[in-house]
Amino acid sequence: MRDTDKKIALLIIDCQKGIDESEYWGGNRNNPEAEKNIEILLQHWRKWQLPLFHIQHLSVNHTSPLLPGQPGNEIKEFARPLPGEIIIQKTGVTSAFVHTPLQSILAEQGIQTLVIAGFVTNNSVEATARMAGNLGFHTFVISDACAAFNLRGLNGEIFDSQLVHNISLANLQGEYATVVTTQEIVKQIQELYEHTSLV
Repeated sequence: MRDTDKKIALLIIDCQKGIDESEYWGGNRNNPEAEKNIEILLQHWRKWQLPLFHIQHLSVNHTSPLLPGQPGNEIKEFARPLPGEIIIQKTGVTSAFVHTPLQSILAEQGIQTLVIAGFVTNNSVEATARMAGNLGFHTFVISDACAAFNLRGLNGEIFDSQLVHNISLANLQGEYATVVTTQEIVKQIQELYEHTSLV
């Protein structure tokens, strides 16, 4: 990690209760450890007092568990924002940058490096990471802090969730982002701040 990465923001994408309605999203979700790893990231970001953004999806699909006003739209309890933490709401889009103030807030705060985790790997996570890379952000995607579901192909075949997850991350690696694990990013940032005061 570069010395210029010392102001590094965490984006938690769509960590909402409706994600638990697995069959709606395709079923057979991979990586059951995603929430535990997101919680680890949150704990470290809060300890280091680094910029943190909660991305909340407001669906416009009336059958979606993420529809505003439904219990599934709420952010999961373990990831609930603390006072002062910013919530960015996106309406009917996958990328956290589309029709939201995210890019302008990042620019105002001088943030050039992003760490992305959340749901779903091949949907909002990939869309946000692709756009972050295209906008010039130094972007990391945390492979074990996101998850995917089975995906139906054009001919009706079912692609396994782990395969979907792996291919999505492969799409991002090198071109738009650097894909790392939770422990790898924690270690890198610990080393970055080892001799640096966060106050």
